[in-house]
Amino acid sequence: MKSFNNFIILIITALSVQSCGMYSLSGVSIDKEETFEVRFFQNEAAIVEPGIDREFTEQLRDIIQNQSPLVLTNSNADVVYEGEIIEYYIAPQASTSENLAAQNRLTITVNVRFFNNTREDGEYDFERRFSFFSDVPGETQLVGSALDTALDEIYERITQDVFNASLARW
Repeated sequence: MKSFNNFIILIITALSVQSCGMYSLSGVSIDKEETFEVRFFQNEAAIVEPGIDREFTEQLRDIIQNQSPLVLTNSNADVVYEGEIIEYYIAPQASTSENLAAQNRLTITVNVRFFNNTREDGEYDFERRFSFFSDVPGETQLVGSALDTALDEIYERITQDVFNASLARW
C-alpha cells in the first residue's frame, strides 16, 4: 500500500511540473525564441555623458543572458532590441533656505524597440520609453564613483523593466 501511495504522489508531482509549460521561476515566458540581439543604443540626449550608451547596451545584454535561456547573437536573432537614450538630465528636487539644492535627481530615459521575429503577427513587438532616476544629496557632485553608483541604480531598473516588458508575458 505504501508503494502505491508513493507512486500516486510521484504521478501527481510529475503532472504538476509538466503543466507549468513554458514558464520559469524567473517569470520568463519563452515560446520558441532561441537567440537575441541587442543593437547599440546611441546616446541622443541633449547632455552627452561619455560611455553611457555603451554601458547601457552591455547591461541590457547581461540581464537577458543571466535571466533567460536565450543565446546572444550578432544577426538574424529571434528577438531584437534596439533604441536610443533620449534623456539624460540632472534637476534639483529640494532646496535649502539659502536657495541651494538639497537634493538632485539624475534621470535617464531610453526609447526601446523590441521585435519578436518568431511571430509573424507582431503581437509582442513594441516601442516604449523606459525611465528611471537616482537621487543624490545636493552637495554631492555627480562625477566618479557617485556618478557610477547612480548610473548602476538606473541601469538596473531600466534593464529589468525592459526585460519584463519583452520576455515576461504571463
